[in-house]
Amino acid sequence: MLAGITVLDLSSVGPASRASRWLADYGAEVIKVGPVPRDGGVHITPPAYAYSAHRGMRRALFDLKADDGRESFLRLAATADVIIESFRPGVVSRLGIDYEAVSARNPGVVYVSTTGYGQTGPRSQWAGHDINYLGAAGYLHCSGRGPDGGPALPGATVADSAAGGLHAVASVCAALVGRASSGRGTYLDVAIADGALSLMSLAVDEYLDSGVEPGPRHGLLTGKYAWYDVYEAADGGWVAVGAIEGRFFDNLCRALNCEQWIGHQYEDDAIEAMRADFAAAFATRPRDVWVDELGPADTCVSAVQDIVEATADPQYLARGAVVEVHHPTEGAIDQVAAVLAGQVDATEMAIADMAGSHTDEVLAGVGFSPDELAALHNAGVIA
Repeated sequence: MLAGITVLDLSSVGPASRASRWLADYGAEVIKVGPVPRDGGVHITPPAYAYSAHRGMRRALFDLKADDGRESFLRLAATADVIIESFRPGVVSRLGIDYEAVSARNPGVVYVSTTGYGQTGPRSQWAGHDINYLGAAGYLHCSGRGPDGGPALPGATVADSAAGGLHAVASVCAALVGRASSGRGTYLDVAIADGALSLMSLAVDEYLDSGVEPGPRHGLLTGKYAWYDVYEAADGGWVAVGAIEGRFFDNLCRALNCEQWIGHQYEDDAIEAMRADFAAAFATRPRDVWVDELGPADTCVSAVQDIVEATADPQYLARGAVVEVHHPTEGAIDQVAAVLAGQVDATEMAIADMAGSHTDEVLAGVGFSPDELAALHNAGVIA
């Protein structure tokens, strides 16, 4: 769907790299832009498997602090559709590669800055990671509690992925649609903390409307009721229960021999007694026995799987969610496929050796001559 779109990604890890990963899986040509080797210490090098081994991407290296290196990048940027960067606010301006510099040569460019807290505001210069943005937005506060009473940490990088990476992808796609009619590009200030707040909008809007402060086990989707919770089975495995609709709740009660609770789904004074009865019922049989019986029975019950189980799950295998690809240094490896709707076949995407570079190939493709490339190499401003 994004065939013909060229993306320059100046990040090495984090939400920007997740965004370019998904854009590549939608068919965009992604070129990872990094520093020349003598400046390589400023970049984090992720393990080979990370970001799907950068399948379908190429790599170009520049010394952006050198005039000729900067000019080479800007000539490349003049041909790009999208540029993604994740430096702290102000850095790209000091380097001379900010939106103003690029758009002066390429008015149609969609320029994306991904940062923790955005380009403005009192925290714009703060360092942070996933946990910080989830903490700022109220996500951690509304999550379940750990053994010590503190907020439980999520099992995935929710902020990096959804609040940052997918936030950027959606914004880029919207900007490209807008450009198709206007001919103009735009600047996108993607703040991960803003995305995290958006993910919390149900709870935030409830508070803003009612003044009631949400928290753990406060609402329907955070475990207030017994029919939206996790339960331990007889073998130590766990099941997830989400029987929100009345008919699913009734089916669940009958299957657990807890018919006494039919008609009392939303009664607050029944919550703990109902939870105890459900817990006692689930504790009588192994997890998979429950799941095999209740999963197909319109009860909204599923297994809580670990990663090993998830990657062998017949549902995911039937969907082609795990594929084998060939890595140039690691050999055959399995990885998550391009699973989002409309993405390409991951097995058809080549995996390049990202320890090297494709700078000459990339720059030759936008008009650099062999003599120019040789001079730039001799000057040490590309690699």
